[in-house]
Amino acid sequence: MKILVVEDSSAMRAFVRASLEEAEHAEVFEASNGFEALRLLPRGQYDVVIVDINMPDVNGLELLSFMRSADAHRDTPVVLISTESSAKDRERGLALGANTFLQKPFGVDELVEALRFALNNRGTPGNGEDTAR
Repeated sequence: MKILVVEDSSAMRAFVRASLEEAEHAEVFEASNGFEALRLLPRGQYDVVIVDINMPDVNGLELLSFMRSADAHRDTPVVLISTESSAKDRERGLALGANTFLQKPFGVDELVEALRFALNNRGTPGNGEDTAR
């Protein structure tokens, strides 16, 4: 499984990477911001993309909007993550086509649950599911 993690915090990227490599034996690719993700997306087909909402320049919602408008990434499962617990951010992300939302801080079990939910609901973005705790 190939996963792209788009997160501006190096500590959070390292946590997500280590968690998914251990729990899911996934091949994890990292982007430290939305611009970097825009460069990586055309280079490979990812099984799921995990995107932080709050990033400088191209934020997670803008990246998600781009992905849903591009034929090559329209059905790629997306897990949005954020420290923000506002219902507005969750609702907007799900409306833009995220498969699920996960609020930081989260543990390995919650991350794996959100990942599996997104994969099991491939092709049905924006279904309104919210795994925030």
